[in-house]
Amino acid sequence: MIMWMIYILLFSSFLCLYRIALGPTAPDRAVSIDILGTLIIGFCALAALTFKRDFYLNIAISWALLSYIGSIALAKFLENRSFDE
Repeated sequence: MIMWMIYILLFSSFLCLYRIALGPTAPDRAVSIDILGTLIIGFCALAALTFKRDFYLNIAISWALLSYIGSIALAKFLENRSFDE
């Protein structure tokens, strides 16, 4: 069961990497990077289930927070606004 989930996450990751490499616009690439971050969180959750170690969940939570902050910063940059607004 877990192996199928890993295969699905790997296939989705390759699709995201394809969109990052060949995305027609910067917002397309930004959304693909966000989705790739979510997939990495899924990999961490599967690793926590497989190896029965809880520090993988700590990594997933930290990655989610950093991904959120990075998404906000990238959205501000793409709108050509400063971070103080």
